[in-house]
Amino acid sequence: MGRSKNDIWVGLFVMLGLAALLFLALRSANLLTTSFQPTYRITANFDNIGGLKPKAAVKSAGVVVGRVAGIGFDDERFQARIALDMDARFHFPKDSSLKILTSGLLGEQYIGVEPGADDQNLAGGDNVTQTQSAVVLENLISQFLYNSAANNASPSAGKPAQK
Repeated sequence: MGRSKNDIWVGLFVMLGLAALLFLALRSANLLTTSFQPTYRITANFDNIGGLKPKAAVKSAGVVVGRVAGIGFDDERFQARIALDMDARFHFPKDSSLKILTSGLLGEQYIGVEPGADDQNLAGGDNVTQTQSAVVLENLISQFLYNSAANNASPSAGKPAQK
């Protein structure tokens, strides 16, 4: 009888530990947010979003001020359409700009907010028009290789130096 009581306690402790590990894994992967603050939704269009994912952070001055709510495609403009849930505690001017940035060299991508100077603030349903797309590392490498190949193939590259 005493052994089965200990087995139940050990089982509960193991289940609690597994639940804690699952919670930490979901939080670290940005798949679980536990913010109960009221939000307002704004949208923005980008030419290229790179590896931006839903639930990615929206930051201003390094502080998380919102999350990416959804990613879609605008059939008329042929651009990515991003929905952002901004924390209602933070208000940004209507002429603010959005950039897709990367934490570190190869880290996760997030959206950076640069506040503007307009008197009116963004409200739910507004569309931010001033956006800067993600810098795609593959495009930078291919551009560098193309430019270096073009410089090596120039006519002056084959001539010997004249004295």
